[in-house]
Amino acid sequence: MNTILHPTYFPNISHFKAIVNAENLVFEVEDNYQKQTYRNRTHIYGANGRLTLNVPVHHSHKNRTLYKDVKIANDIDWQLQHWKSLQSAYKTSPFFEFYEDEIAPLFHSSHKYLLEFNFKCLDLILDCMELELTFDVSKTYEKDIYNYSDFRPLVNARKEIEILHEPYTQVFSNKHGYINNLSILDLLFNEGANTFQCLHSQKNVL
Repeated sequence: MNTILHPTYFPNISHFKAIVNAENLVFEVEDNYQKQTYRNRTHIYGANGRLTLNVPVHHSHKNRTLYKDVKIANDIDWQLQHWKSLQSAYKTSPFFEFYEDEIAPLFHSSHKYLLEFNFKCLDLILDCMELELTFDVSKTYEKDIYNYSDFRPLVNARKEIEILHEPYTQVFSNKHGYINNLSILDLLFNEGANTFQCLHSQKNVL
């Protein structure tokens, strides 16, 4: 399958299923930045249920800004907050300690551009999964795509496409039940080496 979609902050399960099931993968990098999308947010499973982690960014409210030009607002101590949230949420998960040393450096170094940071998040998850991935990036923005399966709508967090995934054991599921379509980190910390199989064995997302 030819697939095009957006790079996002620690992609959710729907995004990652589309990634691993793609035969030819293209990431959209020529679009305008939009608020309330997964470009700069992800959901994890905290002690009180779904918890949103937002990467703060600088962008113009008047003029359109290309996604690739959006800068992270590093004057806010968001990295420490995100890392503490991940530790609190997953310290008792089966595989957090196994991946902790690989993931921690990402939250202890500065990153200038959101798009570059999101690709680093993707590279990190692929390393943890021991998965090699080849992909291209878009050269121009095309509103209508005819030769690729267009999964770009998955980036919309405000009007999220409801896709039910096969449940797996989550840390706080005894309190709040199974929460669907969280960050790939949730699946990784709970399933470890079985993460790829969990993703690949399911049907395409759309």
